[in-house]
Amino acid sequence: MRELIDTFMNYLSVEKGLAGNTISSYRRDLNFYVDFLEKNRISALSQSSKNDVINFMLSQKDAGIAANSVSRRLTAIRVFYRFLAREKILKTDPTSLIDSPKLWKKIPEALSLAEIESLISQPNLRDIQGIRDRAILETMYATGMRVSEAVNLKLDGVNLDIGFIRCIGKGNKERIIPLGKKAIESIKRYLENSRPKFLKSKTSPFLFVSRLGAKISRQSFWKLIKKYASSAGIKKPIKPHILRHSFATHLLERGADLRSVQEMLGHSNISTTQIYTHINKDRLKSIHRSFHPRP
Repeated sequence: MRELIDTFMNYLSVEKGLAGNTISSYRRDLNFYVDFLEKNRISALSQSSKNDVINFMLSQKDAGIAANSVSRRLTAIRVFYRFLAREKILKTDPTSLIDSPKLWKKIPEALSLAEIESLISQPNLRDIQGIRDRAILETMYATGMRVSEAVNLKLDGVNLDIGFIRCIGKGNKERIIPLGKKAIESIKRYLENSRPKFLKSKTSPFLFVSRLGAKISRQSFWKLIKKYASSAGIKKPIKPHILRHSFATHLLERGADLRSVQEMLGHSNISTTQIYTHINKDRLKSIHRSFHPRP
């Protein structure tokens, strides 16, 4: 098997003209695969099958290897098998029907409704910073915006009269997202009581500003979410997008159609939005196990 890797490396170098670093990367990934085969008492590639490739990828995933790295290793294995089949060294290519690990996306963590209520209620509305923080939390949960999008949200992109915001997302793409009543009330309170005091004599095009009147940073957004989650006693791992994940999950749980959620989240591909449907399936399984007389 090692000799076949050497033959393949020579092909990549001489016929394909690939760079030395790329060839080294291919060799390293293929050595990982051959190590796996040898540990499983497979001494020749002609003895390997589609299941062996799948089991290798699963072992990599279980070992905590990132999906991108597993995907890269599968690419190396694919190209290797394709070469061997074309050269008549192997009769078939066992990787031809294997899906890419890019589909193996980790199901995002979401907060329950009770946890959301507890989180949003933490900021002190008797304090001007607490008023701002409540508006931030309400807006992020109401719209499902990314943290970077909320940081860059412009004041002129917020229409409280009709209840919409204009958001600039990835690729500089604009989308319109509805605002709920509670988010509108919180933003109005912030605009009346907090923002003018933060700005003093300054001006800013951004909706959310720091205590010094500057554009609030992504790090500050992240810190305040984490701080209020801690004070709410939430034990789940808190990540910057947890309100975005909760927004999508709760909409789908209540019957929103996938296309509408995709549009509000700003996903270019609906397969990215579909990851949230797995959460619903897991929830249904949990309910079934808990309440069915023969789980």
